[in-house]
Amino acid sequence: MSMSLLADANVRLEEALKYVSISEDAFSRLKYPKASISVSIPVRMDDGSLKIFQGYRVRYDDTRGPGKGGVRYHPSVCLDEVQSLAFWMTFKCALLNLPFGGAKGGITVNPKELSKAELERLSRGYIEAIADFIGPDIDILAPDVYTNEMIMGWMMDQYSIIRRRISPGVVTGKPQTMGGSKGRDTATATGAYYVINTILAKYNQIPEKTSIAVQGFGNAGAEVAELLAKAGYKVVAVSDSQGGIYSSQGLDIPSIRQYKKNHPTVTGVYCKDSVCNIVEHEVITNEQLLTLDVDVLIPAALEKQITEDNADKIKAKYIFEVANGPITSSADKILESKGISVFPDILVNAGGVTVSYFEWVQNRNGLYWSLTEVQERLKVRMIEEAEAMWDIAQKMGVSPRTAGYIHALNRLNEAMSAKGTRDYYQAQHS
Repeated sequence: MSMSLLADANVRLEEALKYVSISEDAFSRLKYPKASISVSIPVRMDDGSLKIFQGYRVRYDDTRGPGKGGVRYHPSVCLDEVQSLAFWMTFKCALLNLPFGGAKGGITVNPKELSKAELERLSRGYIEAIADFIGPDIDILAPDVYTNEMIMGWMMDQYSIIRRRISPGVVTGKPQTMGGSKGRDTATATGAYYVINTILAKYNQIPEKTSIAVQGFGNAGAEVAELLAKAGYKVVAVSDSQGGIYSSQGLDIPSIRQYKKNHPTVTGVYCKDSVCNIVEHEVITNEQLLTLDVDVLIPAALEKQITEDNADKIKAKYIFEVANGPITSSADKILESKGISVFPDILVNAGGVTVSYFEWVQNRNGLYWSLTEVQERLKVRMIEEAEAMWDIAQKMGVSPRTAGYIHALNRLNEAMSAKGTRDYYQAQHS
């Protein structure tokens, strides 16, 4: 039986613990989620039938502040997955020095099979079920896989109806007309771009001579691909759930994004309409994209894309995790033995939660920032923490992932120690 996602996530924690001294109390707290809830959500479908959906919300740790984490709609959503995502959020928020703990939520559903009205009823029903578990000072929601600003708006509105007061701070990633922040919709990709650009410069990688493959052409993957292409990097392959395309000459990312808006897959982009003659290309699978001979690989889809079964086939020099948990702990060891540098999700994709923090602050103050101000604040924070992680990796001779966990663990330990630990109380009696 394969290791559960949470058990696999804990492997990274145990590896980092070899290099940092934390209290026994902190270690005990971080091994298990603080609280979790499973709910049944009855939804009246458009045909009059009643369907029950399973929903989850997990608050892993709130030592540094309220729980913070997205809500995903996907057929594979289960409690183990949500717990693991909440675990990663705990370290992500600590790594970025945000005043939040880690949380996550989800509903087991294929949202593509629901009408917009059914989707709204499901979203509002989810909030009805978990309203007592969340709040602007308890646990704050955000978009994730297959959720967007419209769904976040429904959720905020439903919570406000239940509480009988406008509560914009309970949800981030909302429409701007409901208190959303400028720059939130592209924050994950923008933050990732700042990290990638900062790190590649340390290896003297010249953009025009750096080939990149992006697995996952959703909101984050498509945006980061376009940002990198505009900066001069050669994006040679992209893929979505249906397959991908590859060209050694580089792809026209804006044209692919435009095609994707009107079609369900990227695989036909260069054999349709006026973009046919832009460049010759090959149609490839997601699995083939992962093993391309490129400088940089960006997994931006779902968890467990690189495992011990295919890690030995990876040829990229650098991997930046835009998705959450795309590489298993067993694959990490293989990649490290091959000399491949992996930059972890808890840093690379943290732009989303960072701008969610900015949105939460704006909601509480009632003062809203310009797009330039949001992006400048994001750039400063992402680069600052990327540099801090890099310095730890160089000084301690550890992988970037372990360095990231060390950095986050130190901050979590400080917060937990401030509340009193076994060592503190033993010293009182000695």
